[in-house]
Amino acid sequence: MSHGARDLRWLLENFVEEVPGARSVAVVSSDGLLLLSSAAGPPSLPASGPDGGAARPVETRMDLAAVVSGLASLTVGAARLMDGGRVRQTTVAMDGGMLVVMSISDGSLLGVHTSADSDISVVAYHMALFVGRAGHVLTPALRGELRQAMETAG
Repeated sequence: MSHGARDLRWLLENFVEEVPGARSVAVVSSDGLLLLSSAAGPPSLPASGPDGGAARPVETRMDLAAVVSGLASLTVGAARLMDGGRVRQTTVAMDGGMLVVMSISDGSLLGVHTSADSDISVVAYHMALFVGRAGHVLTPALRGELRQAMETAG
């Protein structure tokens, strides 16, 4: 693993340790491929889902990457239609948590799934720090290395 990949992994691990309520985190390439992720899942799940049936398993790393990519694509399209300029952050507030997606300078995305009691300002602050630090490190060569590592691991 290269120095840049180790740095990015350290940034992600540090993010997960410092952000209360962070359930899972994913760095996704501009074309929707998972580059880096934390271990998914909160420590416990509710006994039943919203419809009273069995609870769905916690999202997989690939599920989070797909949702992050799809949500980013939708918001970019909406911004174009509304002449809103560049999308910097998207937040989805749900009864059971939040999903926050933030753009990284190269078109990659940082997606964070949090618990419902997370403080959005703390989450957004740490995401902005991550984006600022990762933006210059996430070169095309590093993206290729991370993709290869995810394919090998998966």
